[in-house]
Amino acid sequence: MQHILPIIAIVGRPNVGKSSLFNRLIRRRIAIESDIAGTTRDRIYHHADIDGLPAVLVDTGGLEYGKKENIEADIQTQVHLAIAEADLIFFVTDAKEGLTISDYDAADKLRRSGKNILFIANKCDSQEAQNNLPEMSKLGFGEPIQISAYHRIGLEELLENAAETLKKLGFKKPEQSFIKTDVTSICFLGKPNVGKSSLVNAILGKPKVIVSEIPGTTRDAIDTEITWKEKHFNLIDTAGLRRRGRIERGLEKLSSFRALEAIERCDVVCLIIDYSEGVKKQDQHIASYALEAGKGIMLIMNKIDLMGNREDDEMKMINTLRRKFEFLPWAPVIFTSALDKTNIDKILELAATIHAERFTQLDADELQGFMKETVYKHLPPPSGTRLPKFYSLEQTGVNPPTFIYWVNDADTIHFSYRRYLENELRKRWPFTGTALKIIFDSKKRPSSNKRRS
Repeated sequence: MQHILPIIAIVGRPNVGKSSLFNRLIRRRIAIESDIAGTTRDRIYHHADIDGLPAVLVDTGGLEYGKKENIEADIQTQVHLAIAEADLIFFVTDAKEGLTISDYDAADKLRRSGKNILFIANKCDSQEAQNNLPEMSKLGFGEPIQISAYHRIGLEELLENAAETLKKLGFKKPEQSFIKTDVTSICFLGKPNVGKSSLVNAILGKPKVIVSEIPGTTRDAIDTEITWKEKHFNLIDTAGLRRRGRIERGLEKLSSFRALEAIERCDVVCLIIDYSEGVKKQDQHIASYALEAGKGIMLIMNKIDLMGNREDDEMKMINTLRRKFEFLPWAPVIFTSALDKTNIDKILELAATIHAERFTQLDADELQGFMKETVYKHLPPPSGTRLPKFYSLEQTGVNPPTFIYWVNDADTIHFSYRRYLENELRKRWPFTGTALKIIFDSKKRPSSNKRRS
């Protein structure tokens, strides 16, 4: 079965610049960049834009052979899993250092994988590297795509080639007209053993999925379609997500990836938190995955049957949630007990509301009036000698609601002012429980006719 989004694995021997390339392509510094071989111990994955195509990019540890130590064997297991899961592989070599035995071994492994491969020569920003390029063809993948991840050279050619390959594999940019609006997909996420499967079973009213007190019982994402009050839902039960450093090799690592993939195909994420454990760092990390994907989000505090004074404990917990999830002030909270089936119906009721909000289409003229009102009420602060100017605001999509502010220079808009604009937008139109995508673009100033179309 084809993935919802294409998976691209960055593979190569240690210290060829895989993590530098990963960070450049996702435009964020997440993977650790170091001259020390073997820094990337686990697979790291993140959303990326591949020349207009959404994809999941996977950074891996160095591909080596003959390692016997447990930690090195674990790294190799993760690399092999990444290769097995990938739709496309970026095979990275170091042009400055030239080919090594490890490059030949990696090339042999990748050839036998039968995967689509883009051959990349990194660090091509020196004469020494240029002198080594002719020998690169000895690996049997033809002429490499020349890049320098550190200096951002050659990345456009790489992305164009990658997009062309993915399109040949059948992947294409999602179109709004094909979005299903009659079914609400709900993904249940959380740490191991917080009660995800128990909540799904409580909703279903029967043990459709396995429930166990042993953490990690659910190894894959399980879909179940139901109808409630003439509304259609797809419930996605997922494996428990641990911190990256705590995720073990093999099936558990694969299960974590499946859970992240489930986020992509859902409308609403239910983040399940165990009341007896309280809010942990990992709960915040999981919420950030859903926020980055632009999904609807609700926070579910489960196992409230363990509370003493329900009213007082709920109030204290709400304060804790708002403090710990200050980046999600708009996410609604539900207190549940899978054991007692408390507030189970509220999950479906709220999910339906969030789903409807995600398809809200605002009036163009009303948006223009809103923009002028909010900007005049609180003028944007200058950036050095540059004064930000706002020309227009338009909604360009739904699921999630997407807006573009056309400005004279997007770089002059301070993050605090961006936050102000989103807060004002939510005051006017609630957008209950859903992330918004707000873009500041200075490429062109749209005509008045286009703004009102």
